[in-house]
Amino acid sequence: MFDPDIAPSGTLLGLLQRGRGDGTLHALAAPRAEALAALNQCVLRDPRRDWQVENRSLYYARLYLDLDGDLAELEEHLFHPDDLLDPAEERTGLALAVLGHLASYGRDDALALLRRYAATGGNWSWALDELAVRDDDAALAALGEAVVARFPRTPEGEAALAAAVRDAFEPRPWRIWAEDPHAPATAARVRAAREQGSFDRWQRQLRPAGPRPGWSVREVLDWAQEGLSLHPPQQRHVPATRCLNAVAGPEDRLEIIEAAAFGPGAARATALRYLAEHDDPQALELIEAAAADPSGAVADAAVTAFERMRGPAALERARVWVHRTDALGAAAAGMLACRGAAYDAALVLGALRRTVRTEGPDAPVLWDLVDGTGRLGIGCAAPVLRHLYRETSSSHLRGRAARALAATDPSFAAGFAVECLWDCEETTRELAARHVATADSRVVDQLRRLAADPAEEAEVQTAACDRFGPDATPV
Repeated sequence: MFDPDIAPSGTLLGLLQRGRGDGTLHALAAPRAEALAALNQCVLRDPRRDWQVENRSLYYARLYLDLDGDLAELEEHLFHPDDLLDPAEERTGLALAVLGHLASYGRDDALALLRRYAATGGNWSWALDELAVRDDDAALAALGEAVVARFPRTPEGEAALAAAVRDAFEPRPWRIWAEDPHAPATAARVRAAREQGSFDRWQRQLRPAGPRPGWSVREVLDWAQEGLSLHPPQQRHVPATRCLNAVAGPEDRLEIIEAAAFGPGAARATALRYLAEHDDPQALELIEAAAADPSGAVADAAVTAFERMRGPAALERARVWVHRTDALGAAAAGMLACRGAAYDAALVLGALRRTVRTEGPDAPVLWDLVDGTGRLGIGCAAPVLRHLYRETSSSHLRGRAARALAATDPSFAAGFAVECLWDCEETTRELAARHVATADSRVVDQLRRLAADPAEEAEVQTAACDRFGPDATPV
């Protein structure tokens, strides 16, 4: 994750960076050169706060089609000398994904760029995955020698090739190359790499590095702590907690409580998580003490442990802690939003307003608070939800705000639901398709497009089709 530079929400660039439906609508109404410049900037400088989770590629690809945009700037970006120095996925992944969608829409220039980049580019494996689900067997077979030649014929190179074959997201190209009669040397190397990958997995299963049956509570806690001394350090408290669940009994409770109160960092985090998952009577006091610990790792583990508690005692304590201004207070607010009763609505609304005012529209706890306003039906939260919808840079949070508005704001169907039909997130488009008012001709046209587009997610297509069926609900 990284923190991109996001333009103001009222600008064309800011709308496109956020993936809002209004971004597409404004781009189509703007001068074409201005719209293409903003679109290229988004694709070449990934604006997502979490590029592994948020969707933008289909959204941007559709806009390239609507604007009939050329791919010269994407080509320059992909084959820039920086690609040799910085092959990280976040630099080129969005551009490659956009090219993949454009190839699906029949853009041969996008397909040619993907083939060329798979053969010579730094992030070649991503391009190969895009081609694996879109290109034909003959074109993929032609790439085999270039890709396999990346790995030298040395023990290190063969090991790297085996790892690439083993970890490939889309195995289809490797299967084609392993059976290619026109490149026997390449086929032999790929077959050997596949066999080596299977052997490596078998060896790891025979020689596990973690705890074994028969370990004591102390040995599990020591194993968790030892992870911090490795290079790079390993955070083992989560798997160590699962091990404690297997080996600890009632007779070990006092030892675990002692570790939660006075143990070193990773052991303390493991013990806190274990006690929280078992709703131990001492857990809440130990969590409160650990949340004030100078060690950030211990404090974070305490908050995470509290968030995993499900008993009524934790909910009661959340009503007390919700007024705190630290991370434990945020966790308490999130718990009330997710599991609180109707009479907790005022506390959730207060936490929502306070968080937006003090931490802005992208605070992590807002995900739960926004969901809570919809779950509890807090109608007076609609102004805050509209503000979050407009301002947040997270397309996931915007989608949650849209869902909460659908449950609390009577104007949603004729308002934000319209632009949500063009949103970058499929769940938001599906929500809009189910709720949007159809008085606007643009809405009907977009519903038809979503229903007929083979690149669209099945849930969105179904929701759009349902608006035209004999049992469709008028809005």
